[in-house]
Amino acid sequence: MKNLFLFLACFMLILATNAQEKPQDSTSTETLDEVLVKAVRVSKDAPVTHSNLTKKEIAKRNLGQDIPVLMNYMPNVVTTSDAGAGVGYTGIRVRGSDATRVNVTINGIPYNDAESMGTFWVNLPDFASSVENLQLQRGVGTSTNGSGAFGASLNLLTDKVSEKGYGEVSNSFGSYNTRKHTLKFSTGKLNDGFEISGRLSKIKSDGYVDRASSDLNAYFLQAAYVTDKTLIKALVFGGKEKTYQSWYGLTAEQLEEDRRQNPYTYENEIDNYKQDHYQLHWNQKINTNWSTNIGLNYTYGRGYYEQYKEDEDFANYGFTDIIIGGTTINTTDLVRRKWLDNDFYVFNANANYNNKKLDVTLGGSYSYYEGDHFGKVIWAEYASDSEIGHRYYDNTTYKTDFSFFSKADFKLNSKLLVYADLQTRIVQYNSRELAVKDNFTFFNPKAGLTYKINNFNSLYASYARANREPNRTDYENGTPKPETLNDFELGWRTQHKKFNINTNLYYMAYKNQLVLTGELDLVGAAIRKNVGDSYRFGLEVDANIALSKKFSIQPNIALSTNKNKDFITSKDGDLVQLGDTNISYSPNIVAGNAFNFLPTKNIQISLLSKYVGEQYMANIDSKNSKLDSYFINDLNITFELTPKKVAKSIVFSALVNNIFNVEYVSNGYYYTYDDTWSNPGTTTTLDGAGYYPQATINFLLGATITF
Repeated sequence: MKNLFLFLACFMLILATNAQEKPQDSTSTETLDEVLVKAVRVSKDAPVTHSNLTKKEIAKRNLGQDIPVLMNYMPNVVTTSDAGAGVGYTGIRVRGSDATRVNVTINGIPYNDAESMGTFWVNLPDFASSVENLQLQRGVGTSTNGSGAFGASLNLLTDKVSEKGYGEVSNSFGSYNTRKHTLKFSTGKLNDGFEISGRLSKIKSDGYVDRASSDLNAYFLQAAYVTDKTLIKALVFGGKEKTYQSWYGLTAEQLEEDRRQNPYTYENEIDNYKQDHYQLHWNQKINTNWSTNIGLNYTYGRGYYEQYKEDEDFANYGFTDIIIGGTTINTTDLVRRKWLDNDFYVFNANANYNNKKLDVTLGGSYSYYEGDHFGKVIWAEYASDSEIGHRYYDNTTYKTDFSFFSKADFKLNSKLLVYADLQTRIVQYNSRELAVKDNFTFFNPKAGLTYKINNFNSLYASYARANREPNRTDYENGTPKPETLNDFELGWRTQHKKFNINTNLYYMAYKNQLVLTGELDLVGAAIRKNVGDSYRFGLEVDANIALSKKFSIQPNIALSTNKNKDFITSKDGDLVQLGDTNISYSPNIVAGNAFNFLPTKNIQISLLSKYVGEQYMANIDSKNSKLDSYFINDLNITFELTPKKVAKSIVFSALVNNIFNVEYVSNGYYYTYDDTWSNPGTTTTLDGAGYYPQATINFLLGATITF
């Protein structure tokens, strides 16, 4: 597999070296850049519910927090942070669906971990500084590469080719000893069509939660070759993170006692991981109508998390019982490291035909994942007969994912656009340790209509089906079934000079949905279980309204009901029929707003507001599993200077988060267990919960100098 990847990469570079065409103008360059993500994105008129975020919008608040936090004010989005301040491990939910169900691509390359399907932005610190724009498609969206989208698709386009050279220095500092340092550069497009650009980043934070520290390093390097019809990009980017454990939150008692405390006392209870990405893209415009795009990717990840454990059984580590002073010893305190060493290969290819009436894309993607899971004991009070470097478990898993699709936009006339999208996806997963060898073949059709009422208003309707395989944690905790989603969307868009409004209704009907139970397993991963039938039904409205030349607002609101049908659970030793219950982690109200004031053209002041309604952390509607609603406000100020000498631009940024000092919890976990000891002969179901407190009022200040 590695040899094949290297061969294809060399072949593409040879083609780039032999290209002999004149450099293109800036408009054409930007168009070619956008083609890198055309296969997984939709146009503004497509019958797919979506929102876009530009580089300029991201930059206003890009002071060190992760991409999910920067997306917090997008429609129907809920974000959270383990450390409480948006640095380190962060999470995102869209329409109540967690990050494992949000398909993420970078330049069309899948980013979700192939096995867990999670997205760990902590492995790509400050990646927002290298993002040109992003598109969030809510619901199933269009066919994409990688794991199936069950709540949303997020695709990112990295920095476009720069016409002119520049250098950029960015520094920010803030609460909890948080700081970010970024260096960026570009040679600009040289006469022969080459451009080289790059970034180095360093982020550190102590975290709002005690000792929930992050030490993050990242790099990004891009070489591009551009002509009138050719764009070739070679990218190398990655990061290394060292994050102190705060994965298990606090109990209600600990939260009341001291919401910033961290119950872990072992000095090196850390996650230590490094990830490197290598991408090569070749976009070729053949003629006025035809263009092709090929993408290659290799991702290499390796690292461990370290834990101190008490009274561990010898048998779990392959230790032999020992006798000391006539006493048999078969348990020990120890420190262990659980490792993951993985390789991920991707090959994407697509062809596009486009004329005034028809836009057709044919494409496919193949990926291969190999993950080595193993554990080592690095210290033990009683080491028995163990040897240095002994692996107490060792397992390799394999996963292949092959998909091919065809999608088309057809303008029947000046008012009616027809959209069709067909995808077949074939998945194979093999794990000896879990005794799993599963094969799946999924067919995912999608179709829609957009009707243009007049120059300002349009209506759209769409249907999309998605199928999805279980992830590793699902297999570890049971015998899961694949799940199916039928997504129906009905929307209205109105666009005027001074305002635009997007409104849509959605109904997402699931079969065998793998819902979060609220529980965590022994390594902090969320546990999910199949439920029979379930659904999400909601209304989303977002707008951008210019009140005057200096004032604008960007409100959004999502109202929804999210239900498991005829839910059955175990209580006090019996199966209990609960009827329709709320799906976990799915608030019925999510609303946001940005109130923007521009006193002058180089100053912007924004008040950002977010309301998240109450939500349950389990599917049984237990009061003990409820998270309270919260309403948070942030203040963001940017001020730009354009001196005539030395620097082209100096931008000062200030971000005051949670300006009203609200004590709130945005995430947690809930578990039940059977007590058979208190009253022998009976079974009583007891429960408990954990919470992730978020930071009270805090600030970040930054300055970016561009030369």
